[in-house]
Amino acid sequence: MAAKLRFDCTNNMAEYEACILGLKMAIDMNVHELLVIGDSDLLIRQVQGEWVVKNPKITTYVQHIKKMCKRFRKIEFKHTPRTQNELANVLATISSMIKHLDTSYIDPLDIEVKEQPVNCSHVEAEPDGLPWYFDIKSI
Repeated sequence: MAAKLRFDCTNNMAEYEACILGLKMAIDMNVHELLVIGDSDLLIRQVQGEWVVKNPKITTYVQHIKKMCKRFRKIEFKHTPRTQNELANVLATISSMIKHLDTSYIDPLDIEVKEQPVNCSHVEAEPDGLPWYFDIKSI
């Protein structure tokens, strides 16, 4: 899976978007136990609660990931240094260059285009027991 982000974001926001995309795929595949390995020390440690989140834009990402984590029976986040993650990047690059022996046709790559950050798609509201039109009606 690949995604194109069509909104301004920092590299850390892009890391969080990628993590959320991966978690969503695992949820869609009914995965119950998941080991998330990433080379973003910031993301891993903030999601684990080891580091404080100072950027309010990142806070919403961390909250969203924690909600998604509740969908798994067991989930673990593990940091791997970028130097040890190079093999994964090299394998991905090489595999995209290899021709399939049985056919010259390669399945198309699904690319998800996102116009806004994932945290802009959610609204949080606390129920107060009143009908939705109560404030309008009382004016």
